[in-house]
Amino acid sequence: DTAPRRASPAQTASTDNESAETTNPDDTPTTESNGPGATPSPETNGTEAPSKTIFFTSIIDPDPNFEEELRSSRISANGWKTDFSRHTVPFNELFSGGPPRYGIPPIDNPKFTTFKNPDRWLDPLEPVIAFELNGDSRAYPLQILIWHEIVNDVVGGVPVAVTFCPLCNSSIVFERTLDGVVHDFGTSGKLRRSDLVMWDRQTETWWQQLTGEGIIGTLAGKKLNFLPASVISWSDFKTANPEGKVLSRHTGFVRDYGENSYEGYDRADNPPFLFDGDLDGRLLPKERVATIVIDNTAAAFPSTILDGERVVNYEISGKKIVVFFKPGTRSALDGLLIGDSQEIGSTGVFEAVLDGQALTFRSEGGTFVDNETGSVWNIVGTATEGPLAGKTLTPIVHDNTFWFAWGSFRPDTNIYQGLG
Repeated sequence: DTAPRRASPAQTASTDNESAETTNPDDTPTTESNGPGATPSPETNGTEAPSKTIFFTSIIDPDPNFEEELRSSRISANGWKTDFSRHTVPFNELFSGGPPRYGIPPIDNPKFTTFKNPDRWLDPLEPVIAFELNGDSRAYPLQILIWHEIVNDVVGGVPVAVTFCPLCNSSIVFERTLDGVVHDFGTSGKLRRSDLVMWDRQTETWWQQLTGEGIIGTLAGKKLNFLPASVISWSDFKTANPEGKVLSRHTGFVRDYGENSYEGYDRADNPPFLFDGDLDGRLLPKERVATIVIDNTAAAFPSTILDGERVVNYEISGKKIVVFFKPGTRSALDGLLIGDSQEIGSTGVFEAVLDGQALTFRSEGGTFVDNETGSVWNIVGTATEGPLAGKTLTPIVHDNTFWFAWGSFRPDTNIYQGLG
């Protein structure tokens, strides 16, 4: 197997007036988000940088032996202002993923467009990260995220980081505000157990994407707040969110958007790339799993089982939930062109109690129907027909990731075995 073709430093040059989508001049952004480059931070209130210093509280004591440990590791502290004396993981678990810091540049000033233009460059079944907050619905195509991995955005008035780690197939949204300070995130160029290690510009703390934990630096031991999002097809997002916005290809960077730089990476029995850890053999390494954690109890629902059952009514830590599975959404990590890649489906995970009423669900004719009222529901948890039409289930934070990564960080996970 060949290694994935990751973005190289030579591709990082931005253009001031040109977008990467030179073949689609009509894809003009109609709205611009209040990203970190467009909205004053709470500390500045739109004026010049404050003279006061922001103090960050550390919760991890300094390691007196960190310098020796760092010298014997595979990472370098050169160029970093990170407080390496504070760390929660061994330095030797991290190593370079290839590109340096900024080698895979985040999108700091995301621009958005309406549905008309993206139809020219987004296949109906292409995967997008669907995220909604305070009535603001946005789609982040993986054909863009695969080249940038992080979007620093403001959605519904809340600063968020939309992240995608191609090596783990993990799509996670975090709040960027921690202890009253808004943080901007980027890719460090480092990996741990094949997973993206992020860093924030305010403290240069390093963060583990899959867990949301600060692992090295001033904020080591702190945790970011997860926000519910899902990876669904472009067609499903459009149908469910007629007033939604779509991340534009006008990113300021020249990239081969629409191409998959990890061609053939997602075959289930393929070994993971740059993974230095123990594989949990209960599932194939790259079996896709829908994962959730409730009250520190973790559960994983294999895609092979979900594809057969389509709906799973489940209870975890006393909470009733439902997992929906809908066929159709394409993989971002299969063929050279994402729009031509294999169909792998998508999931939604929701609380199965609405307005105090417990609901159970079944799959029927390609839709989801609750047994109590006969209402019909879509993949984003909204009732489209029946007595509950217009109602929306409360989404639960979940991810659709590769098993090897999830099992490495959560070996205590309960794997759903199916009804049979």
